[in-house]
Amino acid sequence: MVVIRLSRGGAKKRPFYNIVATDSRNRRDGRFIERIGFYNPVASGAAVGFSIQQDRLAHWQSVGAQLSPTVERLVKASAKKAA
Repeated sequence: MVVIRLSRGGAKKRPFYNIVATDSRNRRDGRFIERIGFYNPVASGAAVGFSIQQDRLAHWQSVGAQLSPTVERLVKASAKKAA
């Protein structure tokens, strides 16, 4: 099953997450199909904290990909903020 989830990057104590579409059997930071966005929880000032390609997200959901709970929360929060 394809799942859209976070893949951790960045340094120790400075997390940075890529939002990726991947097979659910792959490791968290392992191989992925496509990178569709990012989440930076320590963004400050004018830095962008969350970005996702809405068209690619819609595509993956249309072919049956499931969102992880964290990604689902982030997407809902960004939609609420945009409205």
